[in-house]
Amino acid sequence: MPETRASLRHLRTSPTKVREVLGLIRGREVDDARERLRFSTRGPAGEVLKLLDSAVANAENNQSLPEDELFVVRAYADEGPTMKRWRPRARGRGTRIRKRTSHVTIVLSRFSDDELDRRRRREDATGPTRRLRRPTRRRRVREVEEDLEDEELIHEDAEEFGEIEDDGEDVALADVPDVDDVEAEPIEPAKKAPATKKPTKKSTTAKKTTAKKAQKPTKKATKKKKDD
Repeated sequence: MPETRASLRHLRTSPTKVREVLGLIRGREVDDARERLRFSTRGPAGEVLKLLDSAVANAENNQSLPEDELFVVRAYADEGPTMKRWRPRARGRGTRIRKRTSHVTIVLSRFSDDELDRRRRREDATGPTRRLRRPTRRRRVREVEEDLEDEELIHEDAEEFGEIEDDGEDVALADVPDVDDVEAEPIEPAKKAPATKKPTKKSTTAKKTTAKKAQKPTKKATKKKKDD
């Protein structure tokens, strides 16, 4: 099967980080791979998405292959030249900084004829499997404006040919009573509900103090008992 490739050289990212992103799209359809890269939180996902679009453009322009029949057959990242820098540390020492680069390659291929026939039969039975993109705000506004214009044109055409008829009945003005003739009924003020008194709590402190005084004998009474 014909293959199309696109490569990106000297990407300022280590190959290990790029390989994690390439593993998400390897063996996937073009639409599925784009969705995965668009919602990926990895750093190199944006650069890989641009590279995928470049590979699709090469396939369409150079080999006249439609985008719906392409998938990612291979995707790999090779190690590029490493730039060496130095960072000063304590006691006059220095440590080496390795700024790694990578060469990324994406290869697209066309599905086989048997696979395309199977996909067409499945689409005829269950509908298209291609994911529909969410319409943007500008596209939604344009659709609403087009619907309004179509409704206005239909209404104008119906008025020209006299298809619109008023179904409402005509009401004579003499049958409508005037506002001055209608007697307003007096509004009675709302009656207030009688207020209920809340039960008051009786104080029990006085009884407690009197009971305590009755229990405790006074000093004079004790002295008299001892003299007897």
